[in-house]
Amino acid sequence: MKTVKIPKYKNTDFYDSNGKFLPEKAKAAYFDLMKRHGYDLHLEHAKKWATDFWVTDFGLGDFVNVGMGGVFWVNLQEHNYFAHEIYLLPGQMIVEHAHEATDKAKPKMESWHPRHGSVYCFGETGGEIPPGVVLPKSQENFITVKKCTEVAAGDILTLNRVTAKHFMMGGPSGGIVSEYASFHDNAGLRFTNPGVKF
Repeated sequence: MKTVKIPKYKNTDFYDSNGKFLPEKAKAAYFDLMKRHGYDLHLEHAKKWATDFWVTDFGLGDFVNVGMGGVFWVNLQEHNYFAHEIYLLPGQMIVEHAHEATDKAKPKMESWHPRHGSVYCFGETGGEIPPGVVLPKSQENFITVKKCTEVAAGDILTLNRVTAKHFMMGGPSGGIVSEYASFHDNAGLRFTNPGVKF
């Protein structure tokens, strides 16, 4: 597996002195991740990046350990499909969650296809947590699934069933992941941690 050296960040790199999250700092870290991996930004589509590239710390104030970046390329309810790019720094976790049915959609089904780096996918299936993988302390009371599958660039993993709880963490070189899924309705998201804001 290719190893790419990524800077070691601190939470203070992404928050001001009052603890306010700084999205532009987070975006800069992800752009650096992309550049180091040789990920083509297709800058001819800069408008899409300017309007649709988003970042979040899930309202938890622990971005280095719990956060993500993303672009929703396509999300069509009429045709029930969704294309999403996920960006994760090394060791960064997308909080545990599940997708329930809503008035607009059935429970979302997902597959993950790392393009660069790798990710650790946690859920109901998989093996033991690999040595060296450390779950964020801020989430230790909100993790209920601990079976782990490492997914390297070029591999694909599909959620074992709809409504299953799951989460993902960036590998040693972070992760750039294409997600293929059915229609995404935010109203169907169910986070294990009640403090999450998304």
